Amino acid sequence: MVEAPALTLTVALTGASGSIFVRELLAALDADPRIARVHFVPSENSLRVVAEELGISGRNGLAEKLLGRASQKILQHAEADIAAPIASGSYPTAGMIVLPCSMGTLSGIAHGTAGNLIERAADVCLKERRPLILCLRETPFSKIHIRNMSLAADAGATIFPVMPAFYNRPVDSTDMARQFVFRVLAHLGLPQPGAYVWKPGVE
Repeated sequence: MVEAPALTLTVALTGASGSIFVRELLAALDADPRIARVHFVPSENSLRVVAEELGISGRNGLAEKLLGRASQKILQHAEADIAAPIASGSYPTAGMIVLPCSMGTLSGIAHGTAGNLIERAADVCLKERRPLILCLRETPFSKIHIRNMSLAADAGATIFPVMPAFYNRPVDSTDMARQFVFRVLAHLGLPQPGAYVWKPGVE
């Protein structure tokens, strides 16, 4: 029996509220033996949000700070590094997750501006027909936001708003974030151990 090759994914963190979600996402991917490499791209605006929400400051080694340890899988890139491998369609990846995804990033992706590495990597996923999951974080939505969501969806992106579930009775915000991340990864074909599965009528 031939084993499936380990996967490479891109994860982007933008300047929307919800840093706890990307922390849980990186932890899950780092622990998953099916994942060989994670290209992690935090935006400049995300650094302020991470500092406010998690008390973590600084750009250098952000992935390690979020995990609380070093990682052999996660490779961090600057938002301005348009020469990174994930900026090219010739570099194979299994897809990209933007979590959380700001409305500004959504706009750049929807309109194909490719003005930074996050937008360019997303553009590559769309043109190469690779999975692109945009975990939007904003409320309420304006018509501009809704139109941009429609444009991105028409181009092939999956719109996956940050809407945690409560029927699994999360014990705290970390549990809530982790279960949301598990649903995102299941959507990519990467089901996680410990993921809640709805069973109607079963306590």
